[in-house]
Amino acid sequence: MKNKILNVLSILFGLLLINGGLNKFFNYIPTPENLNPELIKDTQALLEIVWLMPLIATAEIVGGALLIFKKTRALGALIVFPSMVGVLLVHTFVDNSGLIMAIVLWAILLWIIYDNRERYLPIIK
Repeated sequence: MKNKILNVLSILFGLLLINGGLNKFFNYIPTPENLNPELIKDTQALLEIVWLMPLIATAEIVGGALLIFKKTRALGALIVFPSMVGVLLVHTFVDNSGLIMAIVLWAILLWIIYDNRERYLPIIK
């Protein structure tokens, strides 16, 4: 039962990341009008570095796609980890309106990492 729940959560998490990454390229999700000014300022700063947002988007798309499949899930978790650090920090220190969602996504990511811990052991040995 736990494996089925983790599979469903991993697929949903992967699709969410793919959607977020694609939106960074194609801007099809409308931007809310009442955004925190600090969040706008931080986003504009990220956009100043021309290559950074496409890099983040690509990592989200590739990592999200890898999270969908059990065989590649461990690698997908490693790829999206830095992006998820950024998500958690932004929602903790800049705009905490999405903090609960960020914590839920982190719980899923940590569960995926824990479930694949044997695959990571050769990296740290």
